[in-house]
Amino acid sequence: MKSSSSTMTSPIFFLLLCFAYASASGAYLRAGYYQKTCPEAETIVRKAVKKAVASNPGIAAGLIRMHFHDCFVRGCDASVLLKSTPGNKAERDSPVNDPSLRGFEVIDEAKAQIEAVCPGTVSCADIIAFAARDSAYKAGGIYYAVPAGRRDGRVSIKNEVIQNLPSPNLTASALVENFARKGMSVDEMVTLSGAHSIGVSHCSSFSKRLYSFNATLPQDPSLDPSYAAFLKTKCPRADADSTVALDIATPTRLDNKYYKGLKYNRGLLTSDQTLMNSPLTTGMVVNNARHDALWAKKFAKAMVHMGSLDLLTGGQGEVRRHCSVVN
Repeated sequence: MKSSSSTMTSPIFFLLLCFAYASASGAYLRAGYYQKTCPEAETIVRKAVKKAVASNPGIAAGLIRMHFHDCFVRGCDASVLLKSTPGNKAERDSPVNDPSLRGFEVIDEAKAQIEAVCPGTVSCADIIAFAARDSAYKAGGIYYAVPAGRRDGRVSIKNEVIQNLPSPNLTASALVENFARKGMSVDEMVTLSGAHSIGVSHCSSFSKRLYSFNATLPQDPSLDPSYAAFLKTKCPRADADSTVALDIATPTRLDNKYYKGLKYNRGLLTSDQTLMNSPLTTGMVVNNARHDALWAKKFAKAMVHMGSLDLLTGGQGEVRRHCSVVN
């Protein structure tokens, strides 16, 4: 992510009145969950995110991505934060997460501050959800109430990451299937893909589209030629480690420019451009490109839904004292 930040316009407030959000197990989350037990919790997280994003705007994308990577593997239980132990490699050591997943230090800072005032009360899973929301606000003015009450899991398995998270090379139909397994709709998948309006990708995730697309074509014909030429200057053939902004139009602003880029064949990843090229999702891309405010409202709602996946609540799991290790 580039260090320069774009100018923020007036915030878009989406105060979703999600006082209860049911999970498959019948447990629930509630907005204002810590109002009596730790009223400072959300403010502490918000300040930690604000400080981090002011120093490095790319952290906003990292924290939103962390929430997604957490919820799609074992549900929203902060398993992504656990460090590996002797005999077990954890999710954060998967090549999908290491070294690209960012923001661990923000979660740790917020957790330490919360433990100092409300020990053993606020889960790491809820802190991730709050931090993702605050990142969406800082990067795009998108605000929504976060239903809370998640508990932290005790298990984190490296191999489950690749089994659950969508690859950057998936087609639209495969993405639809991946999200459907989590109980999320096609429109929610397309809507949440808009998070690629911010953040970066390593060259290794898309270089095949530039140099070895298939047996007859070295370059993906669905790539805008001028965009492909630009990407080659950023990612020479042997360079797998450099990074490129997922959306070169507004790389630090969470907005609908991502979808406008797809209309001009400027999707960086195969899993981006396929959304425009597939009849399953083309109309949704066009609609999101036309209506920024509508997309932002849908994004907030989809984030709340994603944050309810496969919950541990009540007496399940635990509230970790330190987010990287079980109690």
